Amino acid sequence: MNTGLTRRGLIGTMAATAALGELPAAPAFAAAQAGRGEGLAFLAIGDWGRRGEPHQRTVAAQMGRVAEEQGCAFTLALGDNFYGTGVDSVTDTHWRESFEDVYTAPALQNRWYAVLGNHDYRGNPQAQIDYSRHSRRWMMPARYYAVEGATFGAPHADFFLIDTTPLVASYRKAPTPDAKHHVHDQDPQTQYAWLDAALGRSRAGWKLVFGHHPIFSGGQHGDSEDLVRNLLPILKRHGVQAYVCGHDHDMQHIEREGIHFIATGCGSTVRPVGNVDGTRFAVACSGLSLYRVTPDALDLAFHDWAGARLYAATVTRAA
Repeated sequence: MNTGLTRRGLIGTMAATAALGELPAAPAFAAAQAGRGEGLAFLAIGDWGRRGEPHQRTVAAQMGRVAEEQGCAFTLALGDNFYGTGVDSVTDTHWRESFEDVYTAPALQNRWYAVLGNHDYRGNPQAQIDYSRHSRRWMMPARYYAVEGATFGAPHADFFLIDTTPLVASYRKAPTPDAKHHVHDQDPQTQYAWLDAALGRSRAGWKLVFGHHPIFSGGQHGDSEDLVRNLLPILKRHGVQAYVCGHDHDMQHIEREGIHFIATGCGSTVRPVGNVDGTRFAVACSGLSLYRVTPDALDLAFHDWAGARLYAATVTRAA
């Protein structure tokens, strides 16, 4: 297994160099943020690819506005990228109808770091990895990988993107629609070992982990017993400050077990959500999440599809 550093700050389980298009170097991103606040700004959305509807296009428009105003360096796509059965190939029309022709704002033409969701496994998940060789902004070098903040002039933060579908036991029980799409080919213990080692190697003050499925949630799917049992101890052991996910179609901020759990699965449709232990904010509304990380703080904001900022919070390193 290759866990070494590859080009452009990606640390993955396989070579990523061929997957990366020619994008502006890190100083260009840093210059773009001048005058827009300190630190590294970025967006995250999950559960979005519905050929523009419902609310996908309006959320995309707000993403473009916020990314321009805040000088966002990249976007995180947190799974269920293409409803309802993923993509079949790199030439699937879903790429144009749900991605290329929807997120057209100039400020969204930078890198999109993506992870797989359970609906993506109902198609051809390898096609989403392979599309990295056909796109100058779509970045999925492997099913799980890490991105160094130093790539964007922010050595104080490292980002770890994981593939949670194989980590949830229910997807591995045959027969399921996902069985033929290689969920069973993925070894959860290998991925957990990679994450444990990668977090241990990081010297960044901020270690932020991103996946599709929630650990704790007041949404439709609720807590994941598998992730509470197996993923949470790894995050706690390495002092991870935040875990950001999708899957539940809502906005949530939960503080629990010394970690901030943020759900942003609201890139198109939404479902009801309620409060659970540790809930600081929860609402069923289509929109996006915005982050800015400095050496001392992580700022979070939720914006809805109409442009309103619904919630803002700051997590400090001391917390």
